[in-house]
Amino acid sequence: MKKSRFLTGAVALIIALSAVLTSCGKTGDTTTSPTPTPTAPTSDNANDTGYKYGKIQINGKSGALCGAPVYIAFEKGFFAEAGFDVELISADTETRKIGLNTGDIPVVNGDFQYFPSIENGIGAKVVDGLHVGCIKILVPPGSPIKSVQDLKGKTIAVDEIGGTPDQVTRLWLANNGITALNNAEVTIVAFGSGDAEVLAAQNGEVDAIALWDPYGTLAEKNDGFTVLFDLATEPGFAGRYCCFLYASEKWVNEKPEQVQALVSAFNKAQEWIAANPEEAVNIIIDSKYSSITDKALATELVKSYQFPASHDHAHPLGNVKDDVLYFTQALIDAGLLQTTNAQEFADYVYYNPFA
Repeated sequence: MKKSRFLTGAVALIIALSAVLTSCGKTGDTTTSPTPTPTAPTSDNANDTGYKYGKIQINGKSGALCGAPVYIAFEKGFFAEAGFDVELISADTETRKIGLNTGDIPVVNGDFQYFPSIENGIGAKVVDGLHVGCIKILVPPGSPIKSVQDLKGKTIAVDEIGGTPDQVTRLWLANNGITALNNAEVTIVAFGSGDAEVLAAQNGEVDAIALWDPYGTLAEKNDGFTVLFDLATEPGFAGRYCCFLYASEKWVNEKPEQVQALVSAFNKAQEWIAANPEEAVNIIIDSKYSSITDKALATELVKSYQFPASHDHAHPLGNVKDDVLYFTQALIDAGLLQTTNAQEFADYVYYNPFA
């Protein structure tokens, strides 16, 4: 499939913004990976610190508990072992999209939220599956809303428009015959953070909230919110990858060996988490990657994400391609993708770095 078949006028605006937004990913708190055993530089990106592939930036400051593979790959030195001097950055969804498109950010964690952007010309490929569901939609104590149908005419808060909770919410609503396109039947508004969403719901500014863990689970456990939707258990979503690992198409085309190395580092992290969930939680909480402080609850959640263990990677990427096709068709049915050929689009989006 030729990329031009999915281009629209929107990509021109996105590319025009890249010079501004790419720099956004380079500001704020950053952390550099542990120093590896020096090796001889063999890449144009390599530097005199001994990293085979040199320095890269990866979004690792989201606060999401299900971002564990990034945190663990960084802390346990899996990125360094793979040849990368990683700087963890904070980058919103639009900055990540542009970073993928330009190659400034080689990989990101995200769900099918990126499919419409790929259709509009952003250069990214799904290269692996990371874990199952970690998104919840909740209503505050005393809310009269008891089901998805009760959300008609209501307002739902998300952290950012176009992010994972936003796209999951829109697809769930569409699956139930409710459109949030152009705020037709449900209004979706951004509040910037999970804490702000919870406060907005408590103050009556919004009717429901869509949140990553740990924010969703903490709102349920600590603040008395009621869960309307759980990505891990909702029919149509349960048992499928919530989040994929995306690689920059520029990297796929120009640096396939490095893409494979990065995916291998993520796989090591997934397998390590599956084998050591309690220790993984200790690292995440002690290093303040996530705001949750209840280690028992965090361990329960990390286990529920079903990070693939080593046997799941015996055949690289497992059922990832099937899930790409599944969500492509779901997005088409919901009117969130314009293409009509799900198989063709899924074949274009998916890339197996081990093939």
